[in-house]
Amino acid sequence: MRNVMHSIDVILHLSVTECLAYYEGHYDNVRTRSVDGRWVVFPAQALHRVVGQEGVHGVFRITFTDQGRFHNIVPLNRR
Repeated sequence: MRNVMHSIDVILHLSVTECLAYYEGHYDNVRTRSVDGRWVVFPAQALHRVVGQEGVHGVFRITFTDQGRFHNIVPLNRR
């Protein structure tokens, strides 16, 4: 049986202050739009992988399992 990863590209624009609120655990999930307009929800702790000095800005690819669980997030471009 082959394990296929599914993906969706999302647009994120989060300030340092917003990222800090996620980091401090004030929120469990991030809710944002995909590039094709769908709403996407993923674990806030995933931001740790992509946050920079100015927050998180750009388009990111989120991969998830067949069961719909978050797997990874990687930048496609950053502003």
